[in-house]
Amino acid sequence: MVLLKSVCHESWPLAAAFSISRGTKTSAEVVVVELTEGDFRGRGECVPYPRYGESVESVMAQIESIRNDLANGMDRIALQDVMPAGAARCALDGAFWDLEAKRSGRRAWQLAGEAEPGTVTTVYTISLDTPEKMGASAKTNAARPLMKLKLTGEGDLDRVAAVRENAPNTELVVDANEGWSPDMVEPFSAELAALGVTMIEQPLPAADDAVLASLAHPIPICADESVHTREGLAALADRYDMINIKLDKTGGLTEGLALKREAEAAGLGIMVGCMVGTSLSMAPAVLLGQGAAVVDLDGPLLLAKDRPDGLTFNGSVVSPPASSLWG
Repeated sequence: MVLLKSVCHESWPLAAAFSISRGTKTSAEVVVVELTEGDFRGRGECVPYPRYGESVESVMAQIESIRNDLANGMDRIALQDVMPAGAARCALDGAFWDLEAKRSGRRAWQLAGEAEPGTVTTVYTISLDTPEKMGASAKTNAARPLMKLKLTGEGDLDRVAAVRENAPNTELVVDANEGWSPDMVEPFSAELAALGVTMIEQPLPAADDAVLASLAHPIPICADESVHTREGLAALADRYDMINIKLDKTGGLTEGLALKREAEAAGLGIMVGCMVGTSLSMAPAVLLGQGAAVVDLDGPLLLAKDRPDGLTFNGSVVSPPASSLWG
């Protein structure tokens, strides 16, 4: 019998304030779930996101609401139908995978029928700020092979130019977090192409992104807020070239793997991203990130301190999780 051993809120201070177009945070607020079966335990972590109507309190209440279902035999597959996609299901799904791995003595990638994972190279995110401050941050991290710049609209071209000047050899991708207007897309993408940017993430609000189908863009555009699960994926094919799969959106690795397969079959490029959380949040996504065009799993690098059994980062190169962490 699988039991909900605990569900708790943890706050992890960031090394520095982290800003995007919607605001600034100074800590990662995560919810951690522990499931047990006999002597075995599995852990999962999620990051509730206000953009999707989530809070720490609402996510914890969602998880608590299925305590009896778990005791009555609900498994990971049944969870997909009982609980909607989102942070709560992500934490539970991750804990189920970890528990199954511990109980079976096999790794999560084996249980998923995937190849043994190797290292992945993650972006390093430059927080939204003035061009001068973003340029200074880029100079400090100029040895990193790939950076993601948080943008917002007005002044973005100056921000990217400052970063490019200070990191001339680094590949750059940008994320507007729905901060642009439609009239910015064509001129901005042309200018960004000249600056060597290789991807633009979610330039327009999800509710207004249909116009992307008629806008020229020499750089691939990646959906983030516009895509959560396989449902509705087909409608995005004429608007986007790529999708960003985040487990907190899909509701965990189970749906994440299915979404990845369906998106690849539709000819969409894959980015695997994250919210700002600890290595426990990132661990399942390292498996998902195998073969992805862009991997964005730098959440632990933004923390003042990560979990003691956290992922190993060699610069921007991330190794698969040890079984003591997850899976």
